Amino acid sequence: MKKILFSLLVMCSMLCSAQNTIPQPKRDFRGAWIQCVNGQFQGMSTSAMQAELTRHLDALQACNCNVVIFQVRPEADALYNSPYEPWSRFLTGKQGTPPSPYWDPLAWMVKECHKRGMELHAWINPFRAKTKGTKEISVIHPYLKNRNNFFRYDGLILFDPGLPENRTYICKVAGDIVRRYNVDGLHIDDYFYPYPVAGEEILDHYTYESFKRGINNIADWRRNNVNLFIKELHDTLRAVKPWVKFGVSPFGIYHNDKAGSNVPGSQTGGLQNYDDLYADVLKWVDEGWVDYVVPQLYWQIGHKTADYKTLVEWWARYCAQRPLIIGQDIERTMNFPDVDNPTRNQMRAKYTLQRETSNISGNCLWYSKNIADNYKNYATGLARNYQRYPALQPEMKFMDDKNPGKVRRLKTLSKDDGLYLCWDAPTARDIMQEAVKYVVYRFDSRKDMNLDDPSKIVAITTEKTLKLPYSNGMTPYYYVVTALDRVQNESLPKGKVIKL
Repeated sequence: MKKILFSLLVMCSMLCSAQNTIPQPKRDFRGAWIQCVNGQFQGMSTSAMQAELTRHLDALQACNCNVVIFQVRPEADALYNSPYEPWSRFLTGKQGTPPSPYWDPLAWMVKECHKRGMELHAWINPFRAKTKGTKEISVIHPYLKNRNNFFRYDGLILFDPGLPENRTYICKVAGDIVRRYNVDGLHIDDYFYPYPVAGEEILDHYTYESFKRGINNIADWRRNNVNLFIKELHDTLRAVKPWVKFGVSPFGIYHNDKAGSNVPGSQTGGLQNYDDLYADVLKWVDEGWVDYVVPQLYWQIGHKTADYKTLVEWWARYCAQRPLIIGQDIERTMNFPDVDNPTRNQMRAKYTLQRETSNISGNCLWYSKNIADNYKNYATGLARNYQRYPALQPEMKFMDDKNPGKVRRLKTLSKDDGLYLCWDAPTARDIMQEAVKYVVYRFDSRKDMNLDDPSKIVAITTEKTLKLPYSNGMTPYYYVVTALDRVQNESLPKGKVIKL
């Protein structure tokens, strides 16, 4: 029995040691999608939906996620108070019906995410105007205002991307969101031209003849339409608020490698962004039209036609000009065995690959409910092993390369309920250098200070005070506070020895 117990202890020690070798980066995009189009909130009361969203956010915070991507426009409708489009049926059950009691989910989510130190990126579906399941649309829906600006495809209604007024309209909607809400990012997904269906034809030939722009191939013309839209959307966001990040989560395969093709391709065999959805994602990256990219790599390691490892390495090779975030599918990760050790799932293998591959800046989880439900202990694995410590966002020096100033007047303050660390915001020359968050570190002594060690981060907060764990006032620690601007450039440190 003693030998068995000793063997178990050795195995446990080896497992913990192996898990602790997973790199723990200080800067890491740790996102999760919260979608509405699956109907998970449809028809909920205000209090019930807020309670469910709170459950999601608390679970994400507990495993140190730092970005929430919240779907607010699934089909030219709104989960916010839009002046252009109707309230979503995925919120109230009927398109055009406002929530009762009234609330604004986007405004509420911004506040709740910021309270937890997380970013909120508003997620819109740009060209989809009606999903298959929607049977009735509101009288103020844009489709009913001008049906000629849309085409039908396999039960969907879509804005025709070839019409300049459609591209400009969608940019107006996005600009309105960014202007009126304190969002940190604007996010679009993989729906550009529709996913191909056998026997279905995209009815845009009249538009092509009317707006050819000298392009004699309709596939190239469709790609150019999407390119024009992406650039216009980028420029719109920069003009409204230059610190708002513009992200895209394309389908996981850009192009399959084919003999004689001049387009970079992976050793895969599935549907393609470039050929089938007319989304030239690499051009958007190379031109600087997007700020981060999240390819949806939902397959498992060892998938026959879309191997996860193959695609991670391909995107890391070709997408180095902008932060590359890996879109992770929680269920497939936990349901498929590790190819090198069939007794366990693929979580460890995927995170090891992600952290050890250069040019990867984090991951985004599909989807938040699985975190809230702790699907097969995935959230537990994040909190204990792969996201043990808080993390800052990846640097985006192409947006702004100036750091904020140091915090001022760092001091302790005794209150009735305990001892607090307090500071004042740094002065700022312009809005891009204003401090909006602060990082608090704790070290055993001044000589131990290492700001690259995320295990020393006590909090990432929007507040300018932090309650300290006071004990008997005999043990000295060195506390350091830095300021973060809107794109998370970090200031020089300000430190203070405090006896707790």
